[in-house]
Formats: sequence, structure tokens, C-alpha cells
Amino acid sequence: MPRSRAALHAVLGGWGVGQDVLETAELVLSELVTNALRVPVPSDRQVGVRIARSPAEGLLRLEVSDAGSGTPEVRAPGDEETGGRGLLLVEALAHRWGVEKRAGGIGKTVYAELKAPDIVAEPVESEVAAALVRPGQWVRAWGAWRVVASVRSEQCHGRDPAVVLGLDEGPSLRVQATVALAVRQREDV
Repeated sequence: MPRSRAALHAVLGGWGVGQDVLETAELVLSELVTNALRVPVPSDRQVGVRIARSPAEGLLRLEVSDAGSGTPEVRAPGDEETGGRGLLLVEALAHRWGVEKRAGGIGKTVYAELKAPDIVAEPVESEVAAALVRPGQWVRAWGAWRVVASVRSEQCHGRDPAVVLGLDEGPSLRVQATVALAVRQREDV
């Protein structure tokens, strides 16, 4: 969970988001990650976090993916229960939230969108951690811009997680998940 919070602070710091939105986003992301970590899945499966924005709509989108089946539902726990309030909190704080099937395979993505009227537009080119690169973006690899066709994570024994980017041309690019890559949105190139 500390990694997801650190990533959130790093990303939102450059987007001009106010302190109130940052604090709300941190709480919502924490609840979504906590739920994903509680899903029974094989031990080699990882939880994925994606942070996106839509400046035109003034929205911040937080996504947490896991390999578990089923659909999370808002519960109404009794006064004596110590858990089960995470999605109640998400529902109360988010502009909207929902669940989608994962495009890349097994499991689901739970998302929450928060109102963020002060969020700034994305620059033409930016540097992001390899773990945040998504299909459809352009990435600078081997001195040229290439379209990312697929993204998958890979766990190496004794090393940091890696990301393998399937590209439109040439071999796949394998880098540590925390390595910064230059990216552009498809329409920016």
C-alpha cells in the first residue's frame, strides 16, 4: 500500500490537484487496494494500480485491478462489525465508481472517479514509471516512437517486478516497473 500512495502523490503532484482532492484520492485508493489485496488469488498474482485524468471533464480516475473473480458490492455492516465499510466510503466520496472486466486477462478492475476541477492537461510528452504505461500510448524505445500493443507484468525472483511492453514494431521491451519511460498519447505523435 505504501507504493500505491507514493505513486499517487508523485503523479498528482504534477497535475495541479488541490490538497482536498489529494486526500480524498488517497483514501479512496487505499480502500480499493485493501479490497484487492483481500481477494483470494494465486500467490503469484499482483494487484495493479492505474491513475488517469480527464481534464476536459475535470475528473481523476483511480483503477485497481486484481485476478479475482466476482464483483464487489457495497455492504451494510452492522454496528458491531469492524470491517466491510470500504466500498461505502468509496461510494460516498467518488463522483462515480464501478467494476469492469480486465481487458488483458483474468480478473477485474474496480475504478473510482473523483471530481478534480483544478486538474491540468497532460503535456505532449511525459515521463512515467513503466508500470503506468498502457496499450495505445506511444513509448520512446531504441531511438524511435513505438505504439504499445500490450502490457504485462513479470515477477523476477530476487529482483523488482518488471514490465514487458509488446510494441507495434520490433521486439518487446522489458524493463523494471519503476524505470521512467518517455510516453505520448496516440494523438500527440
